[in-house]
Amino acid sequence: MSVQSSPLRVVVAKPGLDGHDRGAKVVARALRDAGVEVIYTGLHQTPAQIVATAVQEDADGIGLSVLSGAHMTAFTEVMKLLQQEDASNIVVFGGGIIPEDDVATLLESGVTALFTPGTSMATLVEWVTTHVGVSEESPGRMVS
Repeated sequence: MSVQSSPLRVVVAKPGLDGHDRGAKVVARALRDAGVEVIYTGLHQTPAQIVATAVQEDADGIGLSVLSGAHMTAFTEVMKLLQQEDASNIVVFGGGIIPEDDVATLLESGVTALFTPGTSMATLVEWVTTHVGVSEESPGRMVS
């Protein structure tokens, strides 16, 4: 776990037209309860809005929640925009309904971890507090 002078700051976002936000709110609450400063963007955010929020809030990480099937487009666009904003240091992780066939492509695009349905909040919180805000690079992985 990294030593920081300020708490981790994580943007939790729901990209696209996906209106199912219970999971994102559960994640946001679990992270908040663990001492992470959480900025929840609400529903129907564009990748540009998510990246702008993360940059403006000086976030250490972005957690994307997608249940609509738009994960390939949304995650890839967030990664591209972070690079354009010279903010590739912001760790991107995500969860939702993501087919196994898409996992490798998302991890190769720079998404650091993907959490599948059924992942415990303890596992997610431990991963975030261990990997977000840490300067060393680690390969992406699927967490179930």
